[in-house]
Amino acid sequence: MYKKIFIILAFLPIVGFAQKYELTGKVIDGSMDFPLEYASVSAKSIEDGSIVNGGVTNQKGVFSIQLEEGTYDLEIEYISFGVKEIKNFKINKNTDLGTIKLGTKADSLDEVTVVAETTQVEVRLDKKIYNVGKDLTTAGGTVSDALGNVPSVTVDIDGGISLRGNSNVRILINGKPSSVAGFGSQDVFQQLPAEAIESVEVITSPSARYDAEGTGGIINIILKREKTLGFNGSVRGTVGSPRNTGIYTDVNLRSDDFNIFNSLGFSDRRRPGNAIFDNRYPNGQNFDRILETREYDRSGENFNLNTGVEYFIDDMSSVTGSFFMRLGDDQDITTNDNRRFASGTEQSTTRRIEDEREDDKRLQYSFNYEKRFDKENRDHKLTADLQYSSSDETKNSFIEENQIIPSSAAVAYQEVLETEDESSYLIQADYVKPIGDAQFEAGFRGDYSDQTQGFLVSRRNLNTGNLEIDENVSSDFDFKQNVTAVYTQYGDKFGDFSFLLGLRYENTQLKGNTTPRVPENFDRSFDFDKNFDGLFPTVNLVYELGEEENVTLGYNRRINRPRSWYLNPFPSQSSRTNVFQGNPDLNPSFANAFDLGYLKRWEKFTLTSSVYFQKETDAFERVQRDTGRDTEEDNIDIIENIPINLSTEQRYGAELGILYNPADWLRTNLSFNYFKFETDGSFEGIDYGASNESYFGRFSSNVILPWKIQWQTNAFYRGPRQNAQTETDPIASLDLAFSKDILNENATISLNVRDVFNSRRRDQFTVTDNFTSNSSFQWRERQITATLVYRFNQQKRDQNRRGGDSDDDGEYGG
Repeated sequence: MYKKIFIILAFLPIVGFAQKYELTGKVIDGSMDFPLEYASVSAKSIEDGSIVNGGVTNQKGVFSIQLEEGTYDLEIEYISFGVKEIKNFKINKNTDLGTIKLGTKADSLDEVTVVAETTQVEVRLDKKIYNVGKDLTTAGGTVSDALGNVPSVTVDIDGGISLRGNSNVRILINGKPSSVAGFGSQDVFQQLPAEAIESVEVITSPSARYDAEGTGGIINIILKREKTLGFNGSVRGTVGSPRNTGIYTDVNLRSDDFNIFNSLGFSDRRRPGNAIFDNRYPNGQNFDRILETREYDRSGENFNLNTGVEYFIDDMSSVTGSFFMRLGDDQDITTNDNRRFASGTEQSTTRRIEDEREDDKRLQYSFNYEKRFDKENRDHKLTADLQYSSSDETKNSFIEENQIIPSSAAVAYQEVLETEDESSYLIQADYVKPIGDAQFEAGFRGDYSDQTQGFLVSRRNLNTGNLEIDENVSSDFDFKQNVTAVYTQYGDKFGDFSFLLGLRYENTQLKGNTTPRVPENFDRSFDFDKNFDGLFPTVNLVYELGEEENVTLGYNRRINRPRSWYLNPFPSQSSRTNVFQGNPDLNPSFANAFDLGYLKRWEKFTLTSSVYFQKETDAFERVQRDTGRDTEEDNIDIIENIPINLSTEQRYGAELGILYNPADWLRTNLSFNYFKFETDGSFEGIDYGASNESYFGRFSSNVILPWKIQWQTNAFYRGPRQNAQTETDPIASLDLAFSKDILNENATISLNVRDVFNSRRRDQFTVTDNFTSNSSFQWRERQITATLVYRFNQQKRDQNRRGGDSDDDGEYGG
């Protein structure tokens, strides 16, 4: 279908010398009487069946093509609709075909539905697009759950997101930085509903139009926005165990002049977890072993709103205003039992209970203007974006620790108040100019953010019973990051060879100001003001070996900027003995990456593969060290975890993806990724150089059972890993889901089980000069969820259409 559209567009500029007549008409959905935008109209030669000329319908379903006098076979078609054929059509004057009604393609409707129910891949010049909007196993889940089913992407036990094993990945929302993405924090993805996503773009070789941030690449999350005319929408409700209740509504009203969209969601979730840490100290002065067990009881209520209006000024320009809001009210209760041993004898046991309550508010206002300059080529356009985002987060933690063995006694009590306020401005403009088969593009982006963190720790004096401010850790931290960028790129095609060359310039300013509660307690300043300029070239090449086969080669230079929590020099208080502390001396790292890919399509089989290499200088590494200090209450050694710049990191690997659809009732998706990285560098006289290799694989299948019940299975396996200090055991997990359409396909009920065997657990073993640590951590236990979705004025097939310009990013070679 899309191939025909591209062929048609290729013929549009051709102007002959013979007299031509105009053929017009309007294409509509015969069952719902609304116009079909981007339906294709082809006029074919009756001799050899080749396309003589053609066109596509506009937003009103209207088309217009030029034909010389003669006789043709006409074809009018649209995705999931039956083809309308008009044989031996004669034209000798301007002709209006009137209204043409297309009916549902009965013999392929089930097949289209199956495609919508599982993750499918669409390969572009510099990215892969995965349709995850209807993944059954993530129904009632979160954005993190949905990303965890995307090939090349892994979501670890803590919720951290990696691409090809690299955690330094840039996450965008609709192609832009966003408060929805938490200004770089990935915690928000564990609250946002997966139902909000239409597709995920995995960009492993980003072109110059994208941020240079993210040495691992870019994950671009496309949110849903209905493009069907009229009033339509859906309501979705979920229940689950552990507690997972929610209700989500999506409504859309579109006319010829405007499009109003609105999504509301409320969820109430509970996410229990657990962990064990067995630390041994061969030369410990007081204890030689500390066994710590943790129980996590996390719960939260979240409200999400995404609303906006798109106004079509005329056929060539539009403006869009949108507003996003997320309100979160979370409570996390962590129970820590610490057992301390000396020579195999338990000396003491304490219980630490941390009650953390968090209020989180995120707002985003966006304005977009789009102007097209050429009716015949919709890619010739100018877009301008203005976006303001803000977040306001407050955490109150009440931490109490009491001794259980040998006797009951109070050990410690503290209150921690953390505040974080951030505001960000985004200004962006992009211009795209097609030049024959070539395309030129240039643009500007300014991304300016200001973050203020307050950290106040109060401890109870066990002698007086009074709360006293801890002057050694209480502080205020103000962090500014300003990134200004301009770019240009040019692409063209010569026969079977296509290229896209780009260059991006970015200026980065990182500025931090730390104000300790009592500055005179410190003999150094923690302030910094760093300024970096960089040129970031990109090259993307494609050679077509055949109509369904190609080879791609990509090169790009990337930057990894340290986030605020990596730079804040004051320690966290999640544990008295295991603390994380930022490093204000940390500098950005830079990487050069190469990617060689191969794609081959058969009738029922699609193969995607690639090999890649990346070399990063001043790469980040988190190391653990014994601080040489111990706690005042019970003289336990304090272990510190800090980020540092290592000398270099080399990373290379290969990935393979297979889509195999042997029958209408069976679709399968298999992906495998192998990677290895080698680090070289030392810190404080300790060599942290290491070589680490690992791999992960996924298998997904969708089966149509009798009575049209859909059964989806997702399996995941990640191999063992190792760095300079830590070995990590393999992880395997399995997800299952079932669904059934009811009420004449206007509603769907589904049941899914995530982590069927409750096996998503991270087991690690760490060795340093002063201690060893054996740990096991499970972020979330097995989840069972039931979902009911009801659609009104919206047939199920509509959810799988990508009408209009939903993927209109201006990239050459798309």
